[in-house]
Amino acid sequence: MSPPMDPTALSGRQPRAIRNALAALEEVIAAGPGVTAKEISTALGLPPATTYRLLNLLVAEEYLVRLPGLGGFALGRRAARLCVPAPPHLPLAARTVLDHLRTRTRWGVHLASFTTDRLVMTDPDPDHPPSEEALLARYPHASALGKLLLAAQPDWHAVAPDLRRFTQHTITDGARLTAELKQIAETGLARQCGQLRTDRGCLGVAVRHPTTGALVAGLALSGPPARVAQPNDDLISVVREHAERLAPLLA
Repeated sequence: MSPPMDPTALSGRQPRAIRNALAALEEVIAAGPGVTAKEISTALGLPPATTYRLLNLLVAEEYLVRLPGLGGFALGRRAARLCVPAPPHLPLAARTVLDHLRTRTRWGVHLASFTTDRLVMTDPDPDHPPSEEALLARYPHASALGKLLLAAQPDWHAVAPDLRRFTQHTITDGARLTAELKQIAETGLARQCGQLRTDRGCLGVAVRHPTTGALVAGLALSGPPARVAQPNDDLISVVREHAERLAPLLA
């Protein structure tokens, strides 16, 4: 009697299908936005029916998107997560805004980009180094910048599947986090007090595209958790003012 089949094992045709799907992604990258299914089929030497099935699957999983105007395909949201994002170039004018904010407060001032749906530190404060970027990116539920990113997602579970506990203050309950993210989405302000490190907290303000309103970055202040927990209305107002000045420079 043969042993039961492992449901997680790859069947005979699956490796080929995976290779074809990856080849289709490579072709879209090489050809650029607007490449058609027919062009992809010809380049890969695949039957049209097979190519359409692959493209439909990649679109459904958000690795590709259809371009109505061009009638072809382009990379989707999830494709950007297949590589380690490089920090985007920060214009000199944006650095000037950050330097000005750093003269207004003794707190650490940090800027993070969210353009790839992943937290990428663009300008961490050299005098007040933030937590390790890989940690912030992998566990966004435990930082103010990460919470800003999660609040902008249609489904935050896809970006933060592991609600790991770092301190007694870390939010690990999904329902509680959902409620907090809803409030953050409404106010554009995130706060965490000792959730990643017991000796540090941070305030985060959303930086949005001036035309579309899409989240493009987060501007954060880091300091002692007890001070972060205070209302800090005047300080938050100053951070929001600088976030508005950054918006057109980062769009």
